[in-house]
Amino acid sequence: QVQLVESGGGLVQPGGSLRLSCAASGSIVSINAMGWYRQAPGKQRELVASITSRGSTNYLDSVKGRFTISRVNAKNTVTVRLQMNSLKPEDTAVYYCNMRQLGYDYWGQGTQVTVSS
Repeated sequence: QVQLVESGGGLVQPGGSLRLSCAASGSIVSINAMGWYRQAPGKQRELVASITSRGSTNYLDSVKGRFTISRVNAKNTVTVRLQMNSLKPEDTAVYYCNMRQLGYDYWGQGTQVTVSS
């Protein structure tokens, strides 16, 4: 089993910044991918950014140049962060941390990000 614990959401004005963190622990194998998804009210969950255990990244087009995903690997733990700059109201959503390994998906509890003046 893998446990994911998220932190860092909140309320920010347009143009502001937030950083989300996700700490993964448990039965973690060396090859995996981690990512951040988001789901706004009435919309489907979408992949915002992902990073593999080798450091390859992928971003949703609408966040390219504004968001940066990173990870730190340690023994039996992985921390993934999402630095979000130049936030827009359309970035408002619940953000979920995800780990995919050995064909399984693990999810965090979600953290609310609200961009509003």
